[in-house]
Amino acid sequence: YPLMSKCGYIARLELQPSISNLGYDLKLENFPGGSETFEIILKFCYGLPIAFNPNNIAPLRCASEFLDMSEEYEDGNLISKTEAFLTLVILSSWKETITVLKSCKNLSPWAENLQIVRRCCDSIAWKASRENSTTEDIANRQGWWFDDVATLGIDHFMRIITTIKVKGTKPEIIGKCIMHYAKKWLPGMDVELEGLRGYGYGKHELQFSILNAGKEEVSVGQKEQRTIIENLVNLLPHQDEGVSCKFFLQMLKMAMVYNASPALISELEKRVGMMLEDANANDLLIPNYKNEDHAKLNSPEHNTMHNIDVVQRIMDYFLMHEQQQQQKQQNMGKTNVSKILDNYLAEVARDPNLSITKFQVLAESLPENARTCHDGLYRAIDTYLKSHPSLSEHDRRRLCKLMNCEKLSLDACTHAAQNDRLPLRTVVQVLFSEQVKMRTAMQETEPALQCDNSEQGDTQPSTSIEIKNLREELENVKTRMAELQKDYSELQREYEKLSNKHKIVSSWSLGWRKIKNSFHSKADADETGNRRQTFNSTSRRTSFRRRPSLP
Repeated sequence: YPLMSKCGYIARLELQPSISNLGYDLKLENFPGGSETFEIILKFCYGLPIAFNPNNIAPLRCASEFLDMSEEYEDGNLISKTEAFLTLVILSSWKETITVLKSCKNLSPWAENLQIVRRCCDSIAWKASRENSTTEDIANRQGWWFDDVATLGIDHFMRIITTIKVKGTKPEIIGKCIMHYAKKWLPGMDVELEGLRGYGYGKHELQFSILNAGKEEVSVGQKEQRTIIENLVNLLPHQDEGVSCKFFLQMLKMAMVYNASPALISELEKRVGMMLEDANANDLLIPNYKNEDHAKLNSPEHNTMHNIDVVQRIMDYFLMHEQQQQQKQQNMGKTNVSKILDNYLAEVARDPNLSITKFQVLAESLPENARTCHDGLYRAIDTYLKSHPSLSEHDRRRLCKLMNCEKLSLDACTHAAQNDRLPLRTVVQVLFSEQVKMRTAMQETEPALQCDNSEQGDTQPSTSIEIKNLREELENVKTRMAELQKDYSELQREYEKLSNKHKIVSSWSLGWRKIKNSFHSKADADETGNRRQTFNSTSRRTSFRRRPSLP
């Protein structure tokens, strides 16, 4: 009778006698909260004292609705009591609201239909957004609620963040909260992967495993991880200041690890492309994770250590975004992107499985005017040549055509002139460019010397002799350069005639080295003589010839 007098659901049932004839059998299927909650309700019906707390209030509210324990059957019934405690006590406390929201995980759909989840999420979002908008020292307190919110499931987290967005919270605060949540629920998010640069490991196959750096591991399956990644990407603010480019790249790596949808990966690539000028070359080193499709491809080109295709698509998105910004007359960081790309090429060039075609296409993805200096590109090309010693002469020339010798610095020209890995044609171009740069440097220095002579008339005769000697040296360099080009043409014709004989080719290469060494030896000898003559006439002689520096 106590149950039937307070529970409309039980009162409407036609109870069947039990087999032992000692009572009635009552089966409650899909009862919210299970047997523990039903035991508390029994105590309430029999007049025994019960205690409400954040852990049992949501199950009791759902169970009382299931049993129809309304005021129609008794004043002060369980529905009104649990509703009052939930509204007046729970929703006014931050910690208790978080606890109640966690307890709603296994109460679906009752907790949803009774608006318990919505009211808890709105209360949390209101408190978080209100604190962020009223606190003077936001920098010190803006993340006070991140830890608590990060303990919630992805569904409840999405509701809270969506509500916070509507209330006008700053994008950077929302972005930091999302990053905090991702680090907790995506193990390996910020863990450095070891062995990524150890090329040749395991027959060029990357063995990837996620470690959580000794932290407490969140036990979720691959499907749940994929769901978390997809929902977090949808939550990310569209403003550039909301989330860093590094975080987008981390999310891109995790999306590839957990086989996220192609649409999601494409969206992340676009977001990275829009912020590429803020990226780092090391962040772009995305491992080439193995999957079933790649396992079927055994060619070395598909066994590269890093995923070059992803970076290629990111560059394409960057150029598309940059073109749109140019139409709006906004400047982009194209120069900075060229440095990032050259540093990335220098890193991936060490991979022995990287084809020359992929290297060339990626290097040419930026327009020619994007690079003001080709030193970084030269370093990447030299690294590739060093890591691929079996390249043919044709491929070496094809690779060296990527760089413009005129855009190399004087130090880079000096290094390239002594680089045996470069083709002969490229070495000649570098030597010519080096001499042009030296001539330009001397021409820029000559007006300064003339101005100094006007101020110090007593040193004018010695300075005039110095300038004359410099001009003579420049003429000698031009003459030797013409002779070198003539010798190179003769050697080229001789090589074409005797190309079918390997021994003669070796002799030709040896002869070229002798000519090259004699050229440098003669230049050094002439320079030494001129310096000795100049130093006898004046002690203010400044030398414009630099010694080649080793790489």
